[in-house]
Amino acid sequence: MAECITISKDVAQTIAAELDIPVFLYEESATANHRHNLAAIRKGQFEGMAKKMQSPLWQPDYGPATPHPTSGVVAVGARHSLIAFNANLSTPDITIANKIAKKVRGSSGGLKYCKAIGIMLKERNIAQVSMNLVNYKHTAIYTTLELIKAEAKRYGVQVIGTELIGLAPAEALIDCAEYYLQLENFDYKRHILNNFY
Repeated sequence: MAECITISKDVAQTIAAELDIPVFLYEESATANHRHNLAAIRKGQFEGMAKKMQSPLWQPDYGPATPHPTSGVVAVGARHSLIAFNANLSTPDITIANKIAKKVRGSSGGLKYCKAIGIMLKERNIAQVSMNLVNYKHTAIYTTLELIKAEAKRYGVQVIGTELIGLAPAEALIDCAEYYLQLENFDYKRHILNNFY
C-alpha cells in the first residue's frame, strides 16, 4: 500500500502539472480525513465544484484552486480492491431496494465496507441493490448477500440473481465457494487447480 500511495501522489502531481487540472487525493492517499471517501470529494458534482473549492477545506492537493473549465477536477488515490456487486430482487419496487440498501451500507449503520444504493433495471422491470465492496477482506461478498437475502425476506421478495461488474480478486470468490459449499479443512493452494482459459 505504501508503494501505491507514493505512485498515486506522483500521478496526481503529473496530472496537475501537465494538464492544469486540480487533483484531490482520496482513500489511503488522502491528506485529510474528510477527503478519505471518494463520494465526499464528488459531492456537488461538476456544477458545484467551483463554489465548494472556495472553502479552505476543499483546496486541491495539487494544481489550480479552481476547476478546469471542461475537465473539472480529478481524484487520485490508493485503495484496496473494489468489488462492484449487485443483487437483483424479485420486485419492481425501487423503495424496497432503497430500504435494503440503507440497511446494508456502512454509512447508515450496515456493513462498514459496503456502499449501496437501490436502482431500477427498467429493461427487466426489477429493482436492484447496487453495491461497491471497498474491502472484501472485512466485508465479504457472501456476508453482504446473506444480509440482503434476510432483508428482502422482510418485504416478501427474494434475490433472483446477482452480478459481478468488472474484475474481482480470486480470493473473494474462493471465500464464497468455501462458505456456500461449507468446505472443511479447505486450503486454496491444495484444492484449487489454476487452469484459466
